[in-house]
Amino acid sequence: MRVVVTTNNMVRLSFLHALLADAGISSTVFDTHTSAIEGSIGAIPRRLVVATADEARARRVLAEAGEA
Repeated sequence: MRVVVTTNNMVRLSFLHALLADAGISSTVFDTHTSAIEGSIGAIPRRLVVATADEARARRVLAEAGEA
């Protein structure tokens, strides 16, 4: 697995997850539970990860959307 985005912005994270899904790239959000437990101070950002084999294509999709 490779991290393609790290953010505390849940709206952006949801958008990027949907963007990758539309491109046929499976992604997973890591650290959701840990981030929720620490509260709203933003100390632990969530990570959007993809399979290693999909990393280059995922980064290209994100870059084309202006989200690189």
